[in-house]
Amino acid sequence: MQCQSLLLASASPRRCELLRQIGLEPQVIATNVDESRLPDEAPATYVERLARLKAETAWQQLPSGRRGTVLAADTAVVLDGEIFGKPADRSEGLEMLARLSGRTHEVLTGVALKTTRGTDVRVNVSQVTFRALLRDECEAYWESGEAADKAGGYAVQGLAALFISAIEGSFSGVMGLPLYETAELLRAAGIDPLTNLRARR
Repeated sequence: MQCQSLLLASASPRRCELLRQIGLEPQVIATNVDESRLPDEAPATYVERLARLKAETAWQQLPSGRRGTVLAADTAVVLDGEIFGKPADRSEGLEMLARLSGRTHEVLTGVALKTTRGTDVRVNVSQVTFRALLRDECEAYWESGEAADKAGGYAVQGLAALFISAIEGSFSGVMGLPLYETAELLRAAGIDPLTNLRARR
C-alpha cells in the first residue's frame, strides 16, 4: 500500500522496514527536537513525551494543506533506572555492553500518532536479557559498526542477536516500533493494514 497520507517523523530505516512489513510505505519527514531528559523524569514518561513532541513538531513543519497522519516513535534502553542513549564513542559503547552483560534490562518505546483530532500515544515495555559477554566479543561487535547509532549500543535485529538469551515482550518494540500498538493507533485513525492488504488482492 502506498500510503501518501502517512508521514513518518523518523529517519530510522528500521522503522520504515517495520511499517513495510505490515504493508505500509510512509513518506519520511525529518525532525530535530531536544531529546534531553527532564529532571526526575521517569523513562516511560520520557519516551511518551518525546514521541509526542516528534509527531507534533513534524506536523507543525508541514504546510496546512499537506498535513496528514504523522507517526513518530522514541526508544530508550533502561538499566537500573538509567536511560542508555546512543553511545558517543567506542569507550561509551563498550561500557554500555559491559553493563548490559549478564543482566536483564528494559526497552521502552513510545509511539505517537498525530491527526486533526489530536495526538494519541502508546508505550510498549519489553524485557531483554543478555548472556555474559566477553571483552573481545564486545570489541568485535563495536568494530562491526552496528552499535554506533543505536540506543543502548546494540541492534536486536543484527549481530547483537548473538548476545540475547531471552526477550519478553515485543521484538518490534525493541527494534524501535511496536507494531501491535502502532496498528491500534493507525486503525483508530482509519488506516487498517489488514483491510488495505485485502483490498489489494
